[in-house]
Amino acid sequence: MKNHSLLMIPGPVEFEPEVLAALAVPTTSHVAPDFIQIFGSALEQMRQVFQSPDGQPFILAGSGTLAMDTAAANLVEQGDKVLVINTGYFSDRFAAIASRYGGRVTQVPAPVGGRPSLDEVEAMLQQGGYQVMTVTHVDTSTGVINDVQGLAGLARRYGALCVVDGVCSVAAEELRMSEWGVDLVLTASQKAVGTPPGLALVVAGPRALEKFKGRTTPVPNYYADWANWLPVMEAYEARKTGYFGTPAVNLVVALHTSLTQILAEGMETRWQRHMAVSRACKAGIAALGLAQVPLGEEVAAHAMTAPRYPLGVNGAELVSRVASHGVVVAGGLHPAIRGDYFRIGHMGAAGIAEVLATLSAIELALGECGYPVETGKGVAAAQGAYSNY
Repeated sequence: MKNHSLLMIPGPVEFEPEVLAALAVPTTSHVAPDFIQIFGSALEQMRQVFQSPDGQPFILAGSGTLAMDTAAANLVEQGDKVLVINTGYFSDRFAAIASRYGGRVTQVPAPVGGRPSLDEVEAMLQQGGYQVMTVTHVDTSTGVINDVQGLAGLARRYGALCVVDGVCSVAAEELRMSEWGVDLVLTASQKAVGTPPGLALVVAGPRALEKFKGRTTPVPNYYADWANWLPVMEAYEARKTGYFGTPAVNLVVALHTSLTQILAEGMETRWQRHMAVSRACKAGIAALGLAQVPLGEEVAAHAMTAPRYPLGVNGAELVSRVASHGVVVAGGLHPAIRGDYFRIGHMGAAGIAEVLATLSAIELALGECGYPVETGKGVAAAQGAYSNY
């Protein structure tokens, strides 16, 4: 019996064996020729994955929150008006970070499980003066996906930078950064990008760099300041040495391995695969009689599923019993409904086989919690939805 539970949370995710093997190679110098080549190549690959041929990539040692912090620190100055499109917990976080850097934050709220309409957002932008608009592409706390293309178009129309939190979307959800007019996209390594935790990944477009270079005050965060990191990224991409802080050498090697796999699969194919796997998972959950947090199919992400606990089932017990059957899912995160739902991540290396195993474990756990369930019903529904996709 394998001594490993299937990790089906919205990050960290399951990783490909080749990516994990890359972590185990002997650590080299950060200025060794072979590492310079790998780092430079990874930066170039990020442009392809983010679909931003004119963007400037950054690879920093840190978490997704550092990526958010970096975006706000460099693009928000004291007094800037910032519009936050709020779809959950991580939208709240972006509002807090922007406020920390002196941004005058206004939020466009939505009911839990919903998203603001484009009309609501435009009504706020029409008030004028917004320098930055932040969008959480997929809020991991609710499983809600935003219409990035539509929102980016509005931001550009009204002169605001569009900053996208893609922590739970990049390399899973369709995202065409340059084509859609998105000015900055950030993510973290441990989700659909498919590399263990520890890297903050950012691609800044021309308008974002222009705003940064036109700042009238210094960036108030020393570590996150692009003035320190931009020469380093430019040097590595030119296959030269650069230094500000020591990069996470083995993680960068693993990232390069994962990005190579992603691009070999192809972005269009990868987006379609995530859509198919998502449809299967959600069909299985629905067949078991479980509702979901997103208020409609059109607002439900493809990288994860957020089922609600059925009436009479203890949530903590259900999650624990699912784990006892070899699958780890995550409990709720959104403060308003934390005890009402759980979360399944199906991104990156996860495919239909992993979803079927997860649904099987959920069926068994529901039965053990006293919920009437027809064994195999969820699995069969998922198989049907996947084969008919």
